[in-house]
This record gives sequence, C-alpha cells and structure tokens, in this order.
Amino acid sequence: MMPKLRTMLAAVAGIAIAATIAHAQAPALEKKDIKLGVGGAPSLYYLPLALADKLGFFKEQGLNVEINDFKGGSQALQALVGGSADVVTGAYEHTLRMQAKGQDIRAVMELGRNPGIVLGIKADRADKIKSVKDLKGAKIGVSAPGSSTNMMVWYLMAKDGLTKDDAAFIGVGTGAAAVAAIKKGEIDAISNIDPVTAKLEADKDIIVLAETRSVAGTQAVFGGPMAAASLYIKQDFIEKNPNTVQALANAFYKTLKWLEKATPEQIAENVPAEYHLGDKALYVAAVKACLECYSRTGVITEDVQKRTLAFLQQFDDEMKSAKFELSRTFDGRFAAKAAATVK
Repeated sequence: MMPKLRTMLAAVAGIAIAATIAHAQAPALEKKDIKLGVGGAPSLYYLPLALADKLGFFKEQGLNVEINDFKGGSQALQALVGGSADVVTGAYEHTLRMQAKGQDIRAVMELGRNPGIVLGIKADRADKIKSVKDLKGAKIGVSAPGSSTNMMVWYLMAKDGLTKDDAAFIGVGTGAAAVAAIKKGEIDAISNIDPVTAKLEADKDIIVLAETRSVAGTQAVFGGPMAAASLYIKQDFIEKNPNTVQALANAFYKTLKWLEKATPEQIAENVPAEYHLGDKALYVAAVKACLECYSRTGVITEDVQKRTLAFLQQFDDEMKSAKFELSRTFDGRFAAKAAATVK
C-alpha cells in the first residue's frame, strides 16, 4: 500500500475511533424524543431554533425534536403548562410571570439578547397616530394576545400614561396573515417580528414607531439589554432529565456560535424556504437587520433579569406585588457546561 494512502486511511480510522469513544462517554439521555413548543417558528425571533434543527445539531446530540408551532408564545407556554410540550423556546419574561404564579418554570439558555420586535403604524394612519399616546382606541395586531409582542406595547403605553385597556389587541400570528391584516386595513398598528415587519417596511405599509432589533433600539425602549427568546422548561423536567436538558443546551450553544460567524446569505440557505415569505432577498435583508438580536453566550445576566422584572412591573399589577426569587428564573449551569465542552 502506498505510504500516503496508508497515512490517510489511518487518519480516517482514528477519527472514527475518537467519535465512537466520545459517543460512548457522553451521558445517556433520559429522554430522546422531545416535544418542543414555539409561537411562530418562521420568525427571526426564533432563528436559533430553525437553524439548530436544519443544521442537524439536535440529532448530533442524540435528540429527536418534534417542533410544534403555535400562533404566539403565550399559546406555547400553555402547551408546556398543560403537558403537551416538554420544553419551549419562548420569551424569557414568561418564566418570571409563571414564577409569580407559583409555577416553577426556568430558562436554561438565552437565545436572543434583543427582542427584535418592531411597533409600526399603518402608513395611511400615521398622520393620526404619531406617538404611543395616540394609540388610544387603536386596533393593534400582535402575534397572540399576552405574547411578548403584546407586552412591549403594554409597556410603552404604560410609560405614556395609558392602560392596557386603552387599545384593542388582535392576534394575527407571525406570518402571511399578519402582513395581510395591515394591507387589508384590519388593524391600525402592528407589533411583530421579522420577516413580517421587514416585508411591511419594504412595501411601505408601515411607519416604525419603535424597534428592538438593534442594541441602540433596545437601549432606547428598555434602557439596556433585554433577554428575548430563551429555552425554558419546568423544573421537575430539569431534575428528571438533566442530561437531556444539557443536550438541548449544547445544540443551541453550537447554533449561537455558528450564527456568530455566518453571513445572512448562509443563514437564509439553512432555514426552510417557506420562511422567506416568497422573497428570499428580503429575508436576507431582514436577517442582516437582526444580526444583533442573538445571544453570544446563552447566559441571562442578573442585570438583564432585573430589567425584565422592571419591564413587567410597568404594566402588570400582579408582578408589582409578586414575591419570588429572581435567581430561580434562570439556571445557568447548562449554558456554562455547553461553553466549556461544545466545539
């Protein structure tokens, strides 16, 4: 056998043996088949989920993840509470609200560090709605009532002296139906995420009143970083399935590291084509606008936890008087281990 060929075959054999050893040393998963709930899978808010699935990072960790898509994050949360979902990728603030209700639900990975939510006014109504105060009496489209897109508007309204009941909130989802609701004039304003808002901006259907895609925009709205999408789970599931939770965290951490280096074009190539809403070039542009949204570490810092609580207390009377340990809303062990071991 030629020396070069012998060397090459030996190298291939070595890689195979190393992979076998690594697999054998990996802790056994308590649960391989996972039902994951999400509210609006095609949106860029949940891009890390789409990529983790499409790039095969779940399977690489030995997981079979079934993604169940709901119209909004509040519905995905209900699925977790009701037991039809094992885990959820959803807004971090839901963990605080559930802790306040005595439900021990904890985030284990931060996926988004800026919410990426845009509040836009229907262009032909922008002469009457020039500020948040002018939203009184308006019909506002949100992904689903009670979801993070809804909460951001409640927050802005409360800061301007309005109550939650001063506007009507209508669930329009995070896809084509949301676009249609604005174009047909069914709503006066929309609080949503990309690529929906990018599509509406490109078509000049909305005038942006507030945005949290960028670090600067998030600073202007919230006064600093604000955790967005996260992986959250019931505490009893974490206790019974720590290796499975670690595998999920590993898959998402690897995705965040991939995202950090990928171009918008590479990202667009690695999500289902239907997520492009029929316009791949527009999707690429939307990704470019949202690149600052995604977490770099998977960690929700204490500062961000406190800011999220202050955000909720602005409009939620129950949260103003709630008693719970803020530290219980995020379990950082899994992100830390992923950072130390995932390559």
